[in-house]
Amino acid sequence: MRFDVLTIFPSLLKSIFGYGVIGRAGGQGLIEIEIWNLRNFAEGSYRQTDDSPYGGGAGMVMKPEPIVRAVEAIPDGQASWCIYLTPQGQPFNQKKAEELAGRAGPLVLICGRYEGVDERVRERFVDEEISVGDYVLTGGEIPAALVIDAVCRLLPGVLGNEDSAKNDSFATELLDCPHYTRPPNFRGMQVPEVLLSGNHDEIRRWRRQASLQRTLERRPDLLDSVKLSKDDRRLLDAYPKS
Repeated sequence: MRFDVLTIFPSLLKSIFGYGVIGRAGGQGLIEIEIWNLRNFAEGSYRQTDDSPYGGGAGMVMKPEPIVRAVEAIPDGQASWCIYLTPQGQPFNQKKAEELAGRAGPLVLICGRYEGVDERVRERFVDEEISVGDYVLTGGEIPAALVIDAVCRLLPGVLGNEDSAKNDSFATELLDCPHYTRPPNFRGMQVPEVLLSGNHDEIRRWRRQASLQRTLERRPDLLDSVKLSKDDRRLLDAYPKS
């Protein structure tokens, strides 16, 4: 899968995508990430990518020309899906990550700055607007990295064990269960005996119960949209209420 990121700070993103799972996936040819410097598409000796807003007011607005020229320069740009990262967009979640991972064409991510981009870019050249939370950041680079990371790990072959993604928090609409590794005893804190038992049925039951309990404790709102089995309800009923 190909990702094209439009930004005025390309070095900020290059350092992120070169490491870990994403860096390895790129090295294996499973994904391709191209970072486009918007200043290369701007005019004038200063390569200006922003200007003051019509009508006055504080802040600057990103000019339309560099963004549109960059979008038009992208190979297969006509088949791409163009995303603008903005606090005004639809909330990004696991379901949206799965939807984007299932798209056939490349994803183009526009990183806004200042007061945002010229509205004409949004009207004509953006297919979707995405927000990573109800807060304001200094730019769209970190949201772009977040979206790419979440989407990439859902692509075939990117994770060493594809069951890892299936069991993540939110993948099943529940929070993930606790996880442990060696040693079995760390400073008097023991790993639950069931995980050392080798009884896979009991381990699956324990993990399901722990996932339900953790969701009830930390994100009870998620349970409203989960289809719970009779066993799930019994496990929840047996959990002591605070």
